[in-house]
Amino acid sequence: MSRIRHDGPLIVGGGLAGLSAALEAAPRKVLLVTPAPLLEACSSAWAQGGVAAALSAEDAPSLHAADTAAAGAGLVETEATRALTGDGRETVEWLAALGAPFDRNADGGFAVSLEAAHSQARVARVGGDGAGRAILSALVTAVRAASHIEVWEDARLRGLMQDATGRVCGALIERGEGRTVEVTAPAVVLATGGAGGLYARTTTPAALLGEGMALAWAAGAEILDPEFVQFHPTAIDVGLDPMPLATEALRGEGARLIDREGRFLLGPAADADLQPRDVVARAVHAAVADGRGAFLDARTAVGHEFPEAFPAVFAACMRAGLDPRETPIPVAAAAHYHMGGIAAGPDGRTTLPGLFAVGECAATGVHGANRLASNSLLEAAAFGRRTGRAAAAERGASGAPVQAVTAPGLGDAELLRLRTTMSADVGVVRDAAGLTRALTLIDELEATAGPALPLVAARLIAEAALARRESRGGHFRRDYPTASPQARHTRVTLAPDSAPESGVESGVLAAVG
Repeated sequence: MSRIRHDGPLIVGGGLAGLSAALEAAPRKVLLVTPAPLLEACSSAWAQGGVAAALSAEDAPSLHAADTAAAGAGLVETEATRALTGDGRETVEWLAALGAPFDRNADGGFAVSLEAAHSQARVARVGGDGAGRAILSALVTAVRAASHIEVWEDARLRGLMQDATGRVCGALIERGEGRTVEVTAPAVVLATGGAGGLYARTTTPAALLGEGMALAWAAGAEILDPEFVQFHPTAIDVGLDPMPLATEALRGEGARLIDREGRFLLGPAADADLQPRDVVARAVHAAVADGRGAFLDARTAVGHEFPEAFPAVFAACMRAGLDPRETPIPVAAAAHYHMGGIAAGPDGRTTLPGLFAVGECAATGVHGANRLASNSLLEAAAFGRRTGRAAAAERGASGAPVQAVTAPGLGDAELLRLRTTMSADVGVVRDAAGLTRALTLIDELEATAGPALPLVAARLIAEAALARRESRGGHFRRDYPTASPQARHTRVTLAPDSAPESGVESGVLAAVG
């Protein structure tokens, strides 16, 4: 094992959050590590909708904050949300200045789209449905040109190092053909993405298995609301893994959800399909489950303009032998975004000194129980910038590493069993029997594979879902179909002497409250 002492932040992850943090940390030297070349294997590049921000004369950050809170079903943190929506315009302008080619109006202002649960059109887009890749491409160019950033594009996070006080003081990084490097640093920023790869039906890269969250928990960081997984209602159901996405902006333009008989899934009202994602996802899930099928019909609303208006969706459909100008698109609900994660503030600070978290692996309280559409790219960039500044201010107070938190890997066959079970039993609709089945499988796999990180992440989600005996936002229990009168967060720690309020016996869940 080789050892490197780095004098600035170590950032793990090359998506929008990680790149924003790296750029904003200047002039401190940054080491940015990713398991694949930049632009590959991160959810940011796959995002279609755009960046939500109050950009029009009719809009305001306070209206954006109110919509965010309404979608979040009682669990949105007010101050964090004010910070997010207040940063909206500045963040979009910063991205544009870096070269993000946002669509513009005739007067040069940002063109904005309406998406579900927004009271105003406020989603800044690129080429209709190409926002993620276009924005990330601009940041990749800036990162490659930045003299203060060193990038390793063959590096996987294998462990976190801590000193005698518990402060995180570095990470174990595996490079190339299994060569491990011990990197010490005054700050470690986790921007490792979400956990969609734990599900067989997902719109995210399959490599995103919640491993950053699992390592942070094992090191002693608090995990917030891990049970809240958002399922996108319009993943294109053509047998692919991951499933291509049909952006919500299609419904904003008037596309409708129907069954195979042409009946509206959510009713005939013009805005019926623009309800919060959890509501729409359950309707799609129910239609597929009872054999009626679910389809997104854009023939009238978009029609012949499809190739120019939504080129990414059009291309995905045509590759599957489906022309959406003539045929409704078959869709299903699929894991899309993890609202829960490592508890962190807007500046990325976690409950562990020296450890920061940003992007989808973090839970800052701005998404609550159900993320508002297109808030994720805003959070990644806005809070990424804040996190970069905060991490750069850390000045090497760490002692010598005395312990490293690591975990074994998980084989392909075991991962397939886990993914299948997570979709079936920890998916759109949950109940005690299914969640117990999932936890039994996790126990069985751990008995042979050990506490592999995907198993730890899956257990965090499933145990918290079993403990939450209500339905709220993205978490729906058929055996507890209503929301409790009081909204409560789930806070999970490693404390061995804690017990969950639900009575679930486990080595993971510490508390719901």
